[in-house]
Amino acid sequence: MKGRMLKKGDLILIGIVVIAAVAFIVPRYWSGQESEKNHIENRVVHIEVDGKAYKTLPLTEEEQLFTIQTDKGFNQVKIHDGGVEMLDADCPDKLCLGFGFVTRPGQQIVCLPHRVSVFIGVESGEELEVDDVVG
Repeated sequence: MKGRMLKKGDLILIGIVVIAAVAFIVPRYWSGQESEKNHIENRVVHIEVDGKAYKTLPLTEEEQLFTIQTDKGFNQVKIHDGGVEMLDADCPDKLCLGFGFVTRPGQQIVCLPHRVSVFIGVESGEELEVDDVVG
C-alpha cells in the first residue's frame, strides 16, 4: 500500500490553521507580558482576616515574606516576581497552599479554617480587568 500524498487543499487547510493559531497566540503573549510588567506598580496585595482588612502590601518583584498570626493559627505569605503565594500554614487541610502563585488582579488565595483571604487588587482609582461575562 502506497503512502498517501498531501493534496493542495490539505496544505492550504494546514496553512490556515497554523496562521489562525499564531494570530491568536502571539498578540495575547506579547500584550499579556507587557501589560503585566507595566501595571505591577499599581497593584497591591490585600490581606483580610475574618472579612476585615488586616494589611495591604505593595505587589513587587522583590521578595517579601509576611506571617499572619491569629488565634486560629498562622499563614505565611510570600510576595515576589509580581505575584503572591501562600508558603505555609498550620491549618489541618492545607488547601490554601494549593492555590499556587497568583499574579492578576481579582485572583485570590483563601484559608477557610483561619478565615484568611489574600488577593491582588489595584490602587484606588483604577478598575479591575474583566476576564469574562456570564449572562
